[in-house]
Amino acid sequence: MDGNGDINSEKNSEELDQGLREILIKHRNGKHVGSTSYRSSQTALVGAQLSPLESLDYEIIENDLFKQDWRSRTKVEIFQYIFLKWALAFLIGLCVGLIAAFVNLAVENIAGFKLLFASRLILQNRYILAFSMFTGANLALTLLAAALTAYIAPTAAGAGVPEIKAYLNGVDLPGFLGLNTLFVKVFGSICAVSAGLDLGKEGPLIHTGSCIASLLGQGGSRRYHLTWRWLRYFKNDRDRRDLITCGAAAGVAAAFRAPIGGVLFALEEIVTWWRSALLWRTFFTTAVVAVVLKGFIYYCENGNCGLFGTGGLIMFDVSAVSITYRVVDLLPVVILGVIGGVVGAVYNYLLVKTLRLYALVNLKGPISKMLLACVVSIFTSCCIFGIPWLAKCTPCPAGAMFNEECPNTDSKGNFKRFNCPEGYYNDLASLIFNTNDGAVKSIFSSATGKEFRQSSLMLYFVTIFTLGLVTYGLALPSGLFIPVILIGSAYGRSIGELIASFTGIDEGLCAVLGAASLLGGSMRMTVSLCVILLELTNNLSLLPFIMLVLLISKTTADCFNVSVYNAILHLKGLPCLEGHPEPYMGHLTAGDVVTGPLITFSGIEKVGNIVEILMNTKHNGFPVIDGYLSEKPVLHGLILRSHLLVLLKRKEFQLSQTDVSADIKQKFCSGDFAKRGSGRDIKIEDINISAEEQEMYIDLHPFCNTSPYTVVETSSLTKAFSLFRQVGLRHLCVVPKEAGRAPIVGILTRHDFMPAHIFDLHPYLEEGKPKLLVS
Repeated sequence: MDGNGDINSEKNSEELDQGLREILIKHRNGKHVGSTSYRSSQTALVGAQLSPLESLDYEIIENDLFKQDWRSRTKVEIFQYIFLKWALAFLIGLCVGLIAAFVNLAVENIAGFKLLFASRLILQNRYILAFSMFTGANLALTLLAAALTAYIAPTAAGAGVPEIKAYLNGVDLPGFLGLNTLFVKVFGSICAVSAGLDLGKEGPLIHTGSCIASLLGQGGSRRYHLTWRWLRYFKNDRDRRDLITCGAAAGVAAAFRAPIGGVLFALEEIVTWWRSALLWRTFFTTAVVAVVLKGFIYYCENGNCGLFGTGGLIMFDVSAVSITYRVVDLLPVVILGVIGGVVGAVYNYLLVKTLRLYALVNLKGPISKMLLACVVSIFTSCCIFGIPWLAKCTPCPAGAMFNEECPNTDSKGNFKRFNCPEGYYNDLASLIFNTNDGAVKSIFSSATGKEFRQSSLMLYFVTIFTLGLVTYGLALPSGLFIPVILIGSAYGRSIGELIASFTGIDEGLCAVLGAASLLGGSMRMTVSLCVILLELTNNLSLLPFIMLVLLISKTTADCFNVSVYNAILHLKGLPCLEGHPEPYMGHLTAGDVVTGPLITFSGIEKVGNIVEILMNTKHNGFPVIDGYLSEKPVLHGLILRSHLLVLLKRKEFQLSQTDVSADIKQKFCSGDFAKRGSGRDIKIEDINISAEEQEMYIDLHPFCNTSPYTVVETSSLTKAFSLFRQVGLRHLCVVPKEAGRAPIVGILTRHDFMPAHIFDLHPYLEEGKPKLLVS
């Protein structure tokens, strides 16, 4: 994906709408189905907005200016560069920790006071007023979140994790990490979670951390005259990639208070390219987050944070329960793993169907997005308020083993009274008429025996499963972790109560294992989820069971479809390269997938030729050939479109076709070609070149990457794919095997490795491609 896009005109807007429909509507003949069902479109759905796609330049551009810059750097400047890496890692952790504390504080107080007020009205038998207030508050919060997303930052919709994964894989997503997106992500997630919708704030916090990292690393804004010269070293895609990796890991650490889990989550799920130095900085960033959150919790312990109290940061402590391992205990663990794999695959399948439908509705404009969100909000409020009335009141348990007040009339906690008389509680209300964090704590609670009826757990499972499906596709910030945890813990607790008579596993621990099984079945992660769950529950004795249930659920679910994040990547049309080459690539060579006319430049090229080519093509890389008309032309290197635009804008042209590289190098520095931030890039249409200037020449030698990565045309496509992905390339030059031919055969870009492109060129390969059971 290496083309540029302009969505200012109505014509291009119509093309983008059509592109979205092509991405979302599956072919009736079943083509492009399965684990690599990408569309070869040049556009993709980012959040709730269709955007043009480009690739990122993770490769170091080793031209003369770059070499001169590195040679001229002093020891002080090198130390400054290293110091700034750690300083930015610290600032990312600090900012993410503070924002996470603010988000949790706001959610717990807004949602808490709303539930507290509604509970008091219910106890006063003012049911209609309670329902009206509850539904109205939820509707207002949902409408605000949807309006912020629809009108200010459509890219803030959803969790953002699939888009971050695509970005770190090398796909540029316009506006996805901008200041507007950060603002909407923070305040939109506060409103959406406080509105009682079945979503979490974990995904938005990961996106928030990435936005903070991107903004800190881009060196300010030229538009508002806020630039910092000492951040000039980070004006490139490679360093921004590292910073955004730190930001994503910090977001996970802030969401779950799990610093080690945040590092492993980034390593296992998000990052394509990793090295030990990045591991250290990521770990340092998450440690800063943990310290900030610990300080915030300590401050709130004295009642300084309203209803936040000592909780709210999703710490589900079950350390008081001890486990005695027996052979018979393995049976429920295996059962939970299989159930989690099957339910996770079904959940992913239904979620993709819902997202496809919602995307077509959201395509109609901001009003449609807001109306859809309002309808789901009203439906959710009716379920939360109405379903607890179907449960029977249960007498409060007696005994000193229960530390919870019963009945409970607070905004969260076990044994909610709801509509029951004194001395009784509503078990279903303890789950559904609660904040999401409070619901998890209730269902994870240990040593509470038969606190929840089987009928209530099953009804809660069906309700939360349905609400999770209809909520995630809304055009507002939303996360998947908490809904999946709630769904899994519901059937886990139910199974735990059924087998409590012949197993030593507590019902609350079975709920934890159920949540782990569905997380593994839906998200297909193992190591990071295992550590996150251990950090959440603070019970190391669960480690063997969690490892086993994650392995079983992932293995089971892999037989049906791909992970939920990969499914969303496919649906949105984001061209993310998989971690391994497909088997059919072994049947092809690099030369088999090279298409299109190859456009090259001479070492000293006429300005008019450059302008004409840039106006008529969307390519972002051009080979530069010396001695093009001679018998032995030589590939000098590769020059980027963005660098050509800088040269044309500066207009340092020459009257004759004379080699003047020594002179022209003095007029530029490496900073002139630095990557722009979130502002508008230079476009060829914005540069005015007169007829006289078009007859002049420009020397391209000093600005070419003289050592681009190359493969021989007879190399297997598998080897070319591995090189392209592992190094993080944007262009891979294909050179001929025999002498006496043109020095370059073609250029491989991300688009050339997409299955849709390969199958279009070689349809016979798709016939033998295995299909997954559920697509």
